Amino acid sequence: MEVKQLEPENRSKLIDENKGYIYSIACKVCGRRLDWNNDDELSIALIAFNNACDTYDNSKGNFLSYTNVLIKNALIDFFRKSKSTPHVMFKEDDETADYIDNKNSLIEFEKQKENLIKAEEIKALSKELLNYKLSFNDLVEASPVHIDTRNTLLNIAFKCSKQGPIIDYIKAKRKLPVKEIMLLTTTNRKLVEKWRKYILVLILILSNNEYTYIKSYLNIKVGENNE
Repeated sequence: MEVKQLEPENRSKLIDENKGYIYSIACKVCGRRLDWNNDDELSIALIAFNNACDTYDNSKGNFLSYTNVLIKNALIDFFRKSKSTPHVMFKEDDETADYIDNKNSLIEFEKQKENLIKAEEIKALSKELLNYKLSFNDLVEASPVHIDTRNTLLNIAFKCSKQGPIIDYIKAKRKLPVKEIMLLTTTNRKLVEKWRKYILVLILILSNNEYTYIKSYLNIKVGENNE
């Protein structure tokens, strides 16, 4: 996912949409409920998430796992500097406690948890794509060659995913509302038609809250030769 290439307004939307996720991590680290208006920890968590957007690339693995680590480590640094919380711990559902300043252990734990969820998401997406006569394998065989094209298509899909009428049209007609997309994004018809399946799949993923981990990768690939 080329997060750093998102336009400023889309970066802001991404952060706003993940404020609940950021809040949850910060509360777990701090071991208490936090208040956006009063607790510095939440400001630090937001800054860490934004830094993750600036520094993330695919070599760092899953985007959400990466932001998780950066937020927790930023809070740990804050606690160490303020000397207010000498031993910070968090608990998962099985009630086992892990020291979050052990980066390697944290990353390994997150990967294990991530793999289970990712498998379920891929299964659900594959099932949904059947409605559009597409398969998950079709999407990983080809991709826009140029990074600028991928970034452009990502921003087009991001904007469309926030428009209820466009989503409703796609669900009902099983295709893109090309004219509406052109008007919304000021994109020419040739580009939309050329990458219509790629854009369609991106919109399906971005508009579905159940595809959390797939969203964080966004290396779905549909090429111009697909019809």
